[in-house]
Amino acid sequence: MNTIFAKSVPGRCSAVIDSDAPDAARMLPPNLLRARPPRLPECSELDVVRHFTNLSRQNFSVDANFYPLGSCTMKYNPKFLEYVAALPGFTRLHPLLARLGDSHAQGALRCLYETERLLCEITGMEAFSLQPMAGANGEFAGVSLIAAYHREVGRDRRILLIPDSAHGTNPASAALAGFEIANIESRDGMVDPRALAAAIAAHQGNVAGMMMTCPNTLGLMETHLPEIVKQLHDIDALLYYDGANMNAILGKMRVGDAGFDVVHLNLHKTFATPHGGGGPGSGPVGVNAHLLPFLPVPRVEKRDGLYLLNDDFPHSIGHIGPFYGSFGVAVKALAYILRLGGEGLARVAEYAALNANYLKKRLEDVLDIPFERICAHEFVASAPEGLHALDIAKALLDRGFHAPTIYFPLIVRECLMAEPTETESKETLDAYVEALREIIAQGRDDPHALGEAPLTLPARRFDETAAARHIRITEDME
Repeated sequence: MNTIFAKSVPGRCSAVIDSDAPDAARMLPPNLLRARPPRLPECSELDVVRHFTNLSRQNFSVDANFYPLGSCTMKYNPKFLEYVAALPGFTRLHPLLARLGDSHAQGALRCLYETERLLCEITGMEAFSLQPMAGANGEFAGVSLIAAYHREVGRDRRILLIPDSAHGTNPASAALAGFEIANIESRDGMVDPRALAAAIAAHQGNVAGMMMTCPNTLGLMETHLPEIVKQLHDIDALLYYDGANMNAILGKMRVGDAGFDVVHLNLHKTFATPHGGGGPGSGPVGVNAHLLPFLPVPRVEKRDGLYLLNDDFPHSIGHIGPFYGSFGVAVKALAYILRLGGEGLARVAEYAALNANYLKKRLEDVLDIPFERICAHEFVASAPEGLHALDIAKALLDRGFHAPTIYFPLIVRECLMAEPTETESKETLDAYVEALREIIAQGRDDPHALGEAPLTLPARRFDETAAARHIRITEDME
């Protein structure tokens, strides 16, 4: 086994214990002491360093590999952002300093305030809260704001409409906020205004709002958006924007101007904080004037040249996360926005769309493309007849590429959803295309051959159903 315990040799040591260190046995109550010493690996420092370095080489990462997960925006993040977020003036602050008076933490509060204002300018919203700690947390905050609005005006609306191509967290977030879900079927890959009208009529004044994104999860712009906005606003229902696909419209479309009432953004996708590995995330939520009173507290305000925290909002939904959100993530987002400026942000959208359409065009003769239209930042395709998306995905790993998202959205057969992002070069995209072509040709010659992939990685193919149901995250140390 390639474990640190397999390298253990009795008597070896990689640490020197300070002889002046306090004796834990005299500091702790006897009932908290171990009956016998823990079994720990005994290795030299060199063995430990090599072990963890080699483990890191076995991982796929954006820094080492092309990572075209659709709707996840796994893009390269400039390293200068890590430097900015690690400045001592940020990392040595305690979050409670902002509560000790106007003279404390002014720089940090200013960063939060300016990040919120820039996000308002980018989206066309009235105000933002940076408190939500991830995209799904931002979704929950957004739909909770919709619920608070209807309660305040004396309504008990229970239905939230969600398209069949929505992100998977949308119905979960809505259910957690207490809503019942009504599905809206797509037509030609987009929300069908006739299906929307039928749903509104069927639920007779009980529709609180609708969750959607534009471009949608199929990578298509919702060309019926003005009609959708009108139908919802005519019944005083609110329109929620899932910001996972914001890379496609930065500097090109402000969702507030388009009629959306509430939006969450993924700073860890769109604004260049590393994505994945469990965090840190950040899902700020922005609102128009109707929802302003309900934003989470505290809110950062500027008065007489000073920045302060204000909790005095009696209609607020309260705290969504601890303190003021993922502060380091907000600092990185602020630096990224300021570095790119308006022109640079618009180029993000242009290059994201260019790369996606380039990939789509180069692959249209070997993959089945269900929607023959110009896409935005991502596109969906189906595996060729007789081949499986899972097998293609595993074979890509053998060739040094992470797979695109597979089997999502569910409305596309054997779905492969690819998002190249704006940061990948033409050379990388061409290499990815050639790898896919080689895999598909191999699969057509011998459909069973791909079923063995991956062949070159430290771990072979798992029983993923069993792994999910019987997960074991600790190593057997005996």
